[in-house]
Amino acid sequence: MDRGVEDLLRELAPQVLGALVRRYGQFDACEDATQEALLAAATRWPAGGLPDNPRGWLVTVATHRLLDEFRSDSARRRRETALLAATPQSALLEAPVEAGPDVGGDETLTLLFLCCHPALSSPSRIALTLRAVGGLTTAQIAAAFMVPEATMAQRISRAKQSIRTSGATFTMPDEADRGERVRAVLHVLYLVFNEGYTASTGTDLTAPRLSDEAIRLTRLLRRLLPDDAEVAGLLALMLLTDARRPARTGPDGGLVPLEDQDRGLWDQHLIAEGVSLVTEALPRGPVGPYQLQAAIAAIHDEAKDVDTTDWPQILALYDLLEHAAPNPMVTLNRAVAVAKAQGPAAGLALLATLESDARMSRHHRLLATRAHLLELSGDPTAAEAAYREAARRATTLPEQRHLLGRATRLAAEAPQRHRRDGD
Repeated sequence: MDRGVEDLLRELAPQVLGALVRRYGQFDACEDATQEALLAAATRWPAGGLPDNPRGWLVTVATHRLLDEFRSDSARRRRETALLAATPQSALLEAPVEAGPDVGGDETLTLLFLCCHPALSSPSRIALTLRAVGGLTTAQIAAAFMVPEATMAQRISRAKQSIRTSGATFTMPDEADRGERVRAVLHVLYLVFNEGYTASTGTDLTAPRLSDEAIRLTRLLRRLLPDDAEVAGLLALMLLTDARRPARTGPDGGLVPLEDQDRGLWDQHLIAEGVSLVTEALPRGPVGPYQLQAAIAAIHDEAKDVDTTDWPQILALYDLLEHAAPNPMVTLNRAVAVAKAQGPAAGLALLATLESDARMSRHHRLLATRAHLLELSGDPTAAEAAYREAARRATTLPEQRHLLGRATRLAAEAPQRHRRDGD
């Protein structure tokens, strides 16, 4: 598909769905109709050209598909009768979105809140957000997460069923609940970005489509909520992290750790934008976890190399982050900062506190970090064993190869170490 058409369809997808749901309700039926309209446009527009009113075209086609769905059996005919009683037939055949003011932004924000409803599990929120708001097809989402299309289709279907049975409506949450719902949306976008930047399974280290989509949706959310400092913080974090992506893999697709990356390959435009965002957001008031993570990323990105990185400042920010949003991954990363600022023994002592945490005790990243700090502390034999165990538990091939490569290097250096010790 033409890239310009694809980008336009993804931009219009939430506006079209929002227009249908606001007028007709029944989120699941409207979402199916919107997807069919998007597929029809993807087939016709590249060859026949864009209509004069792309958004109105999509709403009209989706409305026709919605009526076809209502007519499909007797039960749906009863729903159609109720719908027709409330809406003149002529209105259904027009582009409803053109009947009133353009409220696409409000509809998109409401749609984001609905897709991140508390009744949904985290995987369901992610899948539904990518399809309903991101405009991705089920096949595209399944490919990005490396699961069968049928599995993803079932996940999306269950999510829409949960929306229906929960009684959720297409309205903005109450003021008292809005902050929590914004945090839920931010968490979903954060998880999508992380899955794209470091895939949890498979043969590739990254899934760029997911991280690109997370950035696009977060930019959209930033336009809708320009005064929310945590939205700005999350966007800054994504940009500052994604700036390193060109240097994160070698020519063979292998993982290149931060300390070994060619910083000349980092995207300086993304870094400048991310630094500007976090600099603007931090003074606004209460500092949230996304702003703190963005500030840490900014320090890394502005340093010339690992040795000149301001590790004491990074450690101070991790101290704040662990207080604001305590979790074992924060502690894991803080242990690296402790090791850099205070020595590897101090970092290893902090890592030891995670061994009793069921979420981390057998996680390959805990073992990989321990191996790295053991190597820094001058215990290559223990480091080699930890690298091999971390590789055994890693879930992506690039991480496995990287960790085994570290272990192999230490093993190859062992005879030289033994000769040196003998001398």
